[in-house]
Amino acid sequence: METYFLKNDDLVKFYEHLAEDYDLYVPVREKSPVKRDECTCRASLPTDDYFLKKFSQVKKEDIVFNDYRAVEPTRAFFTHYKEEACEYFEDAGAKEKRERPVALCGIKNCDLFSLKVQDFVFLGGSEADPLYKSRREAALIIASDCPHFKEACFCRAFDINPYPTEAFDFNLSPLNNGYLLDIATQKAKLIAVSLKNLLVPATLGQISGRGAKRESVNMRMDEHLTQYKIPKKETLQDIVLSGYNSGIWQEEMRTCVECNACVFMCDTCHCFLLSDTSSSGSVKRLRLWDGCLLKNFTKVAGGANALKMRYMRLRNRYLKKFDFFVSNLGYQACCGCGRCIEVCPGKIDIRRILRKLYESR
Repeated sequence: METYFLKNDDLVKFYEHLAEDYDLYVPVREKSPVKRDECTCRASLPTDDYFLKKFSQVKKEDIVFNDYRAVEPTRAFFTHYKEEACEYFEDAGAKEKRERPVALCGIKNCDLFSLKVQDFVFLGGSEADPLYKSRREAALIIASDCPHFKEACFCRAFDINPYPTEAFDFNLSPLNNGYLLDIATQKAKLIAVSLKNLLVPATLGQISGRGAKRESVNMRMDEHLTQYKIPKKETLQDIVLSGYNSGIWQEEMRTCVECNACVFMCDTCHCFLLSDTSSSGSVKRLRLWDGCLLKNFTKVAGGANALKMRYMRLRNRYLKKFDFFVSNLGYQACCGCGRCIEVCPGKIDIRRILRKLYESR
């Protein structure tokens, strides 16, 4: 991996070059609608949100470096929430030609971890999902360090650091007057050749300074997470299995309104359904995002439903994340991004549930 220094003033030039060949998405900051006195977070933690927006549709002065992950899940760029199934499976090659590849800036290490789960689901079987495969291979991933974190972030509880070291094309690490730019793939190297007037080799002092910043974030997040007493990742499978008949599931689901927001905002969820619809005299089969917290998720043609009760659906979600994936991949299907915590109107907190299951064993 090669590492260079990029000046602050040259970041937009870097983006402009990428936008020539990609549909480039860049971070934009938006003030959180939540007032600090209404928030349970510590006063020192930020509350603003970041969204990834098309470079061509934002003002250059609105582009920022996102200090932590964006609101939208990264999977939304690779599996769209609604697509035609016939087009999806029979004409992926033609659709690929119509789509410009995406370049995603500000992708964090939690997002990169979640893409490993998505890759397992859509690429790891006997047949690869054609459209996911074409989008994934064509995409350019510009990852970046997290110099800060939100109250809901808990990646370190699963030994996922708030900075990437693999699975990206470029990575940006902020310094006082610019960025360290890691170039990790051949695709990135070819792009960097045409950017040589913007890049200078990083010094040992700059690399050492980045290491100190990263260690500082690790220490601050570890201190923040002590209050939640999240169980070690090695115990997660045993926790959810031994708590199968626990009353904690019923207790936690009392505030659930079945909006499924936690599923749709989750970066590792991947379930879908097929639905037929008619329009202008033609019938289309759509592929739609789905999730186990929806009442009809496991309803079959005869009307039977294996997950009839809400607590059963919550339990199933945790079994999938912390049992199925641990058994099949060796790690959990949760990246600690905290999106589900922030979006839940019922204030259901995955950190609290895991702790209560652990303490009730």
